[in-house]
Amino acid sequence: MTTEQAKVRVIASQKTWIEGEAVQQLEGTARLPGMRAAIGMPDLHPGKGSPIGAAFLCEGRVYPHLVGNDIGCGMGLWATDLLRRKAKRDRWAERLGDLDGPWDGDPAAALAGVGTTEFDASLGTIGGGNHFAELQAIDRVEDAAGLAAAGLDEGALVLLVHSGSRGLGESILRAHVDSFAAGGLDVGTPDADAYLRRHDHAVGWARVNRAVIAGRFAEALGAELTPVLDVCHNSVVAAEGCWLHRKGAAPSTEGLVVIP
Repeated sequence: MTTEQAKVRVIASQKTWIEGEAVQQLEGTARLPGMRAAIGMPDLHPGKGSPIGAAFLCEGRVYPHLVGNDIGCGMGLWATDLLRRKAKRDRWAERLGDLDGPWDGDPAAALAGVGTTEFDASLGTIGGGNHFAELQAIDRVEDAAGLAAAGLDEGALVLLVHSGSRGLGESILRAHVDSFAAGGLDVGTPDADAYLRRHDHAVGWARVNRAVIAGRFAEALGAELTPVLDVCHNSVVAAEGCWLHRKGAAPSTEGLVVIP
């Protein structure tokens, strides 16, 4: 492991206002052992010790606190057969009133291949903060070919779901913090291997959660759904011999990037 200075960069227009505290957190994170790059996105903003809206490349270590407590949080997008010109917003809103309540489906069946947890009672629920499930209309098309390639129809509504791993991710981060505070884990050690296993489980759980939320939404409206994308923006993955941490930063290599 080398000790060269990590690269710090913010990708944003000169007209983009970014809080100074967020930049300071980005610079502070760049000084962590093993860090090679700390890159802020246009929506960079302060978090609890480290910024949100950023990606961090680290050699030989993973830092769970840089992923945060909502491991696997991301955006899922579905095309629907609901036509914009036939939207019934007030009626639909009434039908969607119970989406915050527990799902009455079978978590074990939904999580087949992922694995059940003690937090499965939260499966299919959106959560708080900036999480949401929302029908959206396509207002303007800049690239008709790109729209068609994504399987989207300008005249139909789309469903966007933003949610994550609910209490599961929180429990994983809390267990780490209780033992290591904000310390990193050397890759290849039992502690790092255990965290990465739990992390990957939470990422899979969160993906299922978004799909169940979308299914509940569609069932309430009698709609048919076609998946377009599901992209995680809170995770850590191996990348070119290092470990790429994302906190509120969607990858550009997995198809469309949705900016809510």
